[in-house]
Amino acid sequence: MATRRPTRPTRQSDIEVVNEDNKKKFSFSDLKKAGEFFQDERVQLVCGILLAALTLYLFISFISFFFTGSADFSLMEQPHENSRALRHDIQNWGGLEGARISRFFIDSSFGIASIAILVFMSLWSVRLIYHEFSFRGWRLFFCSAFWLIWGSLILGFVQQWTGIDSFFRWGGRHGETLSLWLTSYIQIIGVLILLIAGTFIFFVCIDKNTIPNLLRFEIWVKSLFKKKEKPTEIDNPEAPEDPETPDINEEDPQDNPDIVVIPDNTGDDNFTIRVGGEDDPETEPDEPAADTEPETLPHQPDSPVSDPELDINETEETELSEDDPEYLLKKLGPYDPRLDLSNFKAPSLSLLKTYDNETRPVIDAEEQQENKQRIIQAFRNFGIEIVSISATVGPTVTLYEIVPKEGVKIARITSLENDIMMSIAAKGIRIIAPMPGKGTVGIEVPNKKPQIVSMHSVVASRKFQEDQKMRLPVVLGKTITNEVFMFDLAKAPHLLVAGATGQGKSVALNAIITSLLYKKHPAELKMVLVDPKMVEFSIYEPLRRHYMAAMPDYDPTEDKIIITDCAKVINTLNSLVIEMEERYTLLMDARVRNLEDYNEKFVNRRLNPEKEVKDKAGKVLHHRFLPYIVIVIDEYGDFIMQAGKEVERPIARITQKARAVGMHMILATQRPEVKIVTGLIKSNIPTRIALRTQSVIDSRTVLDAKGAEGLTGKGDMLYAANAELTRIQCAFVDTPEVEQIVDYISAQQSYSLPYQLPEYVGEDGGEGEALAPGSVDLKKLDPMFKDIATYVVSKQEGSTSKLQRAFEIGYNRAGKLTDQLEAAGIVGPNKGPKGRDVLVQDLGELAQILESLGVR
Repeated sequence: MATRRPTRPTRQSDIEVVNEDNKKKFSFSDLKKAGEFFQDERVQLVCGILLAALTLYLFISFISFFFTGSADFSLMEQPHENSRALRHDIQNWGGLEGARISRFFIDSSFGIASIAILVFMSLWSVRLIYHEFSFRGWRLFFCSAFWLIWGSLILGFVQQWTGIDSFFRWGGRHGETLSLWLTSYIQIIGVLILLIAGTFIFFVCIDKNTIPNLLRFEIWVKSLFKKKEKPTEIDNPEAPEDPETPDINEEDPQDNPDIVVIPDNTGDDNFTIRVGGEDDPETEPDEPAADTEPETLPHQPDSPVSDPELDINETEETELSEDDPEYLLKKLGPYDPRLDLSNFKAPSLSLLKTYDNETRPVIDAEEQQENKQRIIQAFRNFGIEIVSISATVGPTVTLYEIVPKEGVKIARITSLENDIMMSIAAKGIRIIAPMPGKGTVGIEVPNKKPQIVSMHSVVASRKFQEDQKMRLPVVLGKTITNEVFMFDLAKAPHLLVAGATGQGKSVALNAIITSLLYKKHPAELKMVLVDPKMVEFSIYEPLRRHYMAAMPDYDPTEDKIIITDCAKVINTLNSLVIEMEERYTLLMDARVRNLEDYNEKFVNRRLNPEKEVKDKAGKVLHHRFLPYIVIVIDEYGDFIMQAGKEVERPIARITQKARAVGMHMILATQRPEVKIVTGLIKSNIPTRIALRTQSVIDSRTVLDAKGAEGLTGKGDMLYAANAELTRIQCAFVDTPEVEQIVDYISAQQSYSLPYQLPEYVGEDGGEGEALAPGSVDLKKLDPMFKDIATYVVSKQEGSTSKLQRAFEIGYNRAGKLTDQLEAAGIVGPNKGPKGRDVLVQDLGELAQILESLGVR
């Protein structure tokens, strides 16, 4: 007969809870074991470390939210093809999950008050790790919960009250909703009273010393308004005796407080009496003997008097004159040239393409062994034995270093260079005999499968990212030993890039410009780009208000910032010469020798920007922060062929003198001929880059050495500086990458105008200087002066470029005519892209001016 299952468990010490299938059982003893498990010190230590790590992660994500939350909001709200793309674009320091968590807590929950959760977690983790750090858990929980809820309400009310707009809710959704609900019932004043009262009640409940502290505060406030009583002088024999004062001689000594007689500093016979009790730590009760009566004091004050307080008079701080640089530095702080574009961000590395195996070249062991045997056999064919051979594999070229047998002369190896190259039967071989600083002979052999050196691999390298010493850092590519190659353009100080057509010259120039864009702020760098082909640098046109410099008459609605015309090249180069001379004038007035020292002085407010400094022509200059200026001229040989000395002369002056004032020139040509790369230019440009050339003569013209004719092309180059040649594979940056970088920069806040160069007006097509108002001879006016003046007054436009287009005259002549109009009072001074103001309003007034000038 089947027995009936009991409806309740059998009573025993451990009460069992039976589930439906009666297989799994749970008892209170299991709870006890679990409690013992979590009481173990090792378990608590591990839990504490994990909790601390989680707290740190949340803290980093929360902090990042205030800087990157706005951008992450828009990213998370936009549709993405996959989560991987979203994780890549998120800017929060804690990644995608950090952005989501911080948004949930700060914007969607309790706002900034969510930090109370982190405080609770951090203190609890410390308690788990350090057992000596103990506190009441319920007290911590209550405090954290109160500030989480109450702080959210306060922040939501403050944001509602002030009306400040923000991309997130200060009090989260909780604070915003609750503050709006309360305001609708009790208005702003009621909510404010409620918040103050709630905060007061919290401190009363949480701290028993709150009320005593408030009472002490009340007593202190009353004492500020209470009149202090003067101490009673006890040496006055005529002072009446206080009837209420007990006679010390008649009282029991044990019933009286101790009397301490303290000498007063005001005189020999004056004393101040302080009455001490049991609470005075400095006085000990003195029990007088039974047969000894206490000493009778001659006088006793009516009330006890405290010691006089010492008042310390504050000395006045020495005031500095407002003209003193230290005063300005202390009051305003150092000058920040980046302040106008303080939110500018350098381009992201994600804008550059990545390639497979871009950090380390692929080694083909079979190819290396094959080349080794060829080299050994080639040397043996000419009776040269090799002691050892080693290979260093680079991305495009492998360097084989050999040690010949003792007694073999290096001159013998160099004389057989062409024969050895033919025996090895490889394209683009270069023999270095001997290797600089080594006792070996180097043979550079191109790899059969060269790798692409990406711009990402060199820009993202630690060497480039962490460099702080170079002022104009340029990362070119990688050497044959796979090392990232960098140089400082500020120390170069100018650069010549030459090579045959299609060998990678334009890519090299783009790599140089990209390096500067990744490292320099727009306030620190300006560029002048000259491109006769009209297609190489046009991609940088959107950067005109960030990084570009232009002539004063530049009109952004009509003119291109990239210079393509030969006449404008001449004017711009001469304008740069004037800029150079003006900078030297400022450096001389500042008593410094280079741009770095000048800018350091200006940043530390040791130069007065309101001070007038006059140059040789009498033009008034003012001290200002001077950015670096990099002039890049692609295919300058075309301009040399067109204008000759008019182009070469200002280039020579800039390369001779402009280094100290932060102006650096990069010249590129695909025709490295003696007529183009003249001795005058080479003598002032010691740093040169040669891509593959068509002949040994061209290589010697550029590098003063052979070798460039044997390069493999496609960015394979030789870098010459300090009498050393370094073989480099130029980093590849294609047009889409440059476009993304330009779009990223141009989308950010910019200056209203490009950096303005000084105005240049040539004399008879030659080199000229900026003319100051009043220096024009009105007795020698241009024959077209009347027609130009009539046009300007009738059209109310006084721009030099518009005169040049309207009358089809050269820029120099149009500039001279504009200065004559200014000297005659017809137009005002130059105002940059806005043109000149026309001062004469009608033709009748113009006729009177022309008559006074004798113009008919």
